[in-house]
Amino acid sequence: MAPTARRTVLKGAALAGAAGLGVAGCSTESKLGHAEVPTPTAPVDLGAADAVPVGGARLYREERLVVHCPAKGEYKAFSAQCTHAGCVLDKVEGTEGNCPCHGSRFDVTTGRALQGPATVPLPEVPVKAEGGRLVAGPEA
Repeated sequence: MAPTARRTVLKGAALAGAAGLGVAGCSTESKLGHAEVPTPTAPVDLGAADAVPVGGARLYREERLVVHCPAKGEYKAFSAQCTHAGCVLDKVEGTEGNCPCHGSRFDVTTGRALQGPATVPLPEVPVKAEGGRLVAGPEA
């Protein structure tokens, strides 16, 4: 009978440990997320600069970037990876980016977290228009 009790205790300990990991995974503590590097490590060609409307923003989900155009010929880019758990934003509505995982919202004109659980702003990424095309990342 003692071996059964021991197994039960060990199973209970294992389940408690797994539950703790689940809670840690949904922590409200902000971080840069799951990707090792949330911003490009090399220049990324985003295509035509005029694809970003003046006064608006465009999400480049595959490249994990969001670009805002405050005035003709001016651009600001941010990582599109949520600073809470690392999910990539799924849409931009007006000037707000939405994280589909836990509901965080970001101002894509400044990167600032507007609604939690994220509290840390999106990291800014250098961006420039070159020959009618947008290039983001280092040396941009």
